[in-house]
Amino acid sequence: MGVKLGNSGRQRRAHGVMAEINVTPFVDVMLVLLVIFMITAPLLTTGVMVDMPKADSQSIGQQDNAPIEISLDSKGNIYIGETKVTQDRMIGMLQAIAVESTDKRVYIRADQRLDYGLVMEIMAAVNNAGFNKIALVTDSANAKNKK
Repeated sequence: MGVKLGNSGRQRRAHGVMAEINVTPFVDVMLVLLVIFMITAPLLTTGVMVDMPKADSQSIGQQDNAPIEISLDSKGNIYIGETKVTQDRMIGMLQAIAVESTDKRVYIRADQRLDYGLVMEIMAAVNNAGFNKIALVTDSANAKNKK
């Protein structure tokens, strides 16, 4: 039959030990982590605070995984990513990157109160370093109407 008597007189089942994994705690932890990442991910995309001009245009697709981001704040300070640099240092960095590849996109974010000539000077420096895919980043016109 299915029951054996051991030396101590206890009953034991003939089939082996049944092992089940309880996945409920695992699912709970994963859902909490998902919520945390969903909340913190948009906060991580902020960089240098720039009051960009508004324009009614289509957004740029994510064709390039790692574009070069150059920001100009209202005081005319230049940032590559979040690193503050001088214009000469920026040109040197761009030339060093251009040795590897000039096919990268360069996004320029500039404060709307800046002198137009300074923005064009930065664009010319980027172009002279060998980059041809230059885009000026703006906020959407809808964002202006919401304020």
